[in-house]
Amino acid sequence: MFKAAVWQGHIPSDRPSVAAATLSTPAMLQVSGLVKNFGGLRATDNVDFEVRGDEVHAVIGPNGAGKTTFISLLSGELRADEGSIRFGGVELTGLGVAERARLGLGRSYQISQIFRDMTALQNVILAVQATEPHCFSFIKPVHKDDGLIDNALQSLQLCGLGKRADVMVSAMAHGEHRQLELAMALATQPKMLLLDEPMAGMSQGESIEMIALLKQLKQQFPMVLVEHDMDAVFTLADRVSVLVYGRVVATGTPDEIRNDPLVKEAYLGDQDEF
Repeated sequence: MFKAAVWQGHIPSDRPSVAAATLSTPAMLQVSGLVKNFGGLRATDNVDFEVRGDEVHAVIGPNGAGKTTFISLLSGELRADEGSIRFGGVELTGLGVAERARLGLGRSYQISQIFRDMTALQNVILAVQATEPHCFSFIKPVHKDDGLIDNALQSLQLCGLGKRADVMVSAMAHGEHRQLELAMALATQPKMLLLDEPMAGMSQGESIEMIALLKQLKQQFPMVLVEHDMDAVFTLADRVSVLVYGRVVATGTPDEIRNDPLVKEAYLGDQDEF
């Protein structure tokens, strides 16, 4: 189990509530008519979606609903067949992963994307360098780049891995891998986080600690959160969209989604947890 470090970034004391911000703040991420086909399968079906500047917008749905496909379209790992994605007013169509990361989209994955034969610190440094315009510059030594190293160490500290910077990833626990992946995303200095099941494979204790960390981070970063852990969704989300067969069937507050009879029929069934 890890302990979440306290976020040291500047958070104005007069920051408006999320509810107020969502009414007054323009959408930071705007998705319109998004379509992705895999042969005869429509994995993403005319999705409209938005995230405002101070909110966590969760995406839930049954297995095979298209959640990971959707977040991969946002990050640039997949190219949409139709539709528009605008981030901070910039059209992302045609931009790749590194270009979107440089604009401020930071992503974590359902299955950890880390190098097991490197240390935690080396993984974070490499993640930052991969977003640079000339990413192969990582061939040069980085031990003299104090700013890069300090940034990487701060991100590890924030995610509870400050004392594990020099540990080989292969020697780390699964929960630490999830922490490391989040540290890699934070080190790129994102404006928004795209989180694909950050609690996947964690123990109950690890999940509780990750939720605590994300609660701190939501004060600084808007997020798209794809997650099966409903405790996490209802603790963190300001709005929730339900995806079924690639189509958004409902969007609302956590309470609205929890009590929506159509959502219960399509996804929740008789689950008491909702």
